[in-house]
Amino acid sequence: MAYADLREFIAALEKNQELKRIPFEVDPILEITEFADRAVKAGGPALLFEKPTGYSIPVLINSYASMRKMQIALEVDSVETVAQRISEYLEMRMPEGLIGKLKMLPKLAEMGSFFPKIVSKGPCQEVVRTTGYSLNDYPVLKCWPEDGGRFITLPLCFSRNPDTGKRNCGMYRMQIFDDRTAGMHWQTHKQGAEHYRRMAAFGRKRMDVAVAIGADPATMFSSILPLPPDLDEMMISGFLRGSPVEMVKCQTCDLEVPAQAEIVLEGYVELGELRTEGPFGDHTGFYSLADEYPVFHVTCITQRKDPIYAATIVGAPPMEDFYMGKAIERIFLPLMRLQLPEVRDISMPAEGIFHNLILVAIRKSYPGHARKVMSAIWGLGQAMFSKCIVVVDEDVNVQDVREVTWKALNNIDPERDIQFTMGPIDSLDHSSRLPNYGSKMGVDATRKWPEEGFTRPWPGVIRMSDEVKRRVDDLWRRAGL
Repeated sequence: MAYADLREFIAALEKNQELKRIPFEVDPILEITEFADRAVKAGGPALLFEKPTGYSIPVLINSYASMRKMQIALEVDSVETVAQRISEYLEMRMPEGLIGKLKMLPKLAEMGSFFPKIVSKGPCQEVVRTTGYSLNDYPVLKCWPEDGGRFITLPLCFSRNPDTGKRNCGMYRMQIFDDRTAGMHWQTHKQGAEHYRRMAAFGRKRMDVAVAIGADPATMFSSILPLPPDLDEMMISGFLRGSPVEMVKCQTCDLEVPAQAEIVLEGYVELGELRTEGPFGDHTGFYSLADEYPVFHVTCITQRKDPIYAATIVGAPPMEDFYMGKAIERIFLPLMRLQLPEVRDISMPAEGIFHNLILVAIRKSYPGHARKVMSAIWGLGQAMFSKCIVVVDEDVNVQDVREVTWKALNNIDPERDIQFTMGPIDSLDHSSRLPNYGSKMGVDATRKWPEEGFTRPWPGVIRMSDEVKRRVDDLWRRAGL
């Protein structure tokens, strides 16, 4: 049975000894960050701060900060289970005969549970405040010493495509400016920013935006998934949960939000209005610099009677976002292989902070195959930001960075095997020559073929024979080793 809300997720974490309650005061200004950073680096539990200094609203953090917590969040024994489910749907074919059609019925019935369900009311509107409210009523974190202020770090930001009317949910950090305004940090490549541009092209003055804070874990996770435009994140949450996400209409704007959310900020963005946002200690491990971003105006705050404030922090890896990204890597591999069946596995090491490094193992079939795969990945959604792609043969374990480093550095002639190209760059990349635009590098670390101009012998990898290994197994035990 899917978690109904954040509270059931917290209970599951606690039942599995993956939650630590902090019963004394800890300051949301920097101190909670230091707690969370130490905990994630040590492989510790999620943290529930019951008395954040100056507030009666508890703060939950690090709820996804290990693969075990990700499994609890998605209610699976392994995130590979989700990938297998995706593969099964991708392989569905029109059934032949009555028996085949009957066998497909359960799958078709399950698909009906993916779609969001509109309800008339929900716990997120137990308290409705259209006057007398303030963003400062909540224990919003100041994460790092040089941050420009307090930032909402786990917001589900809802907007609507003006062309299609379809909903989008993204996670964009929000700096609190004052009681009723905050920065809306949607980077230029994100769907929220695209909706903003389309609204401006239509001559609109305002764009409705709603922000939910704290929901069931699959719904929060879905907001960061690299989905195609106009594919509803709430439908994907329904797939992950195996149960529809209940949505309720906002009080003051034309959007729906998860009915089971803890806190909802309703409001709008005034098109053309920008304000300096940042700096912010980001997932790169560096501060992203101050820049101009749209301003979110709050028109109403709704909440549960006793809300829980959900947050995360980012910084030098590994942090909580690494484990969320690792789950995405595993879950989306079948979708990548739908377009690139030669890809056997991929890995995004923590130190690569998602966009800086992707390791790819392929089943090489023809000359130049590795370069074809690089180009294809640079054309796949958010994978376009990949600064460095290293392609190896299928017998290399890309989950083992030491093995990849050893094999790749032995296999390359740098001038021959490294190629450069220009294209979009992640907005948080402080080293690119221009904002959002710069160079990328692809490394062909596969074994080279004569058809690729390599005519020298290629040596084999040193390995002991299995027969000797078996004999020494017995001798090893006799030696007491």
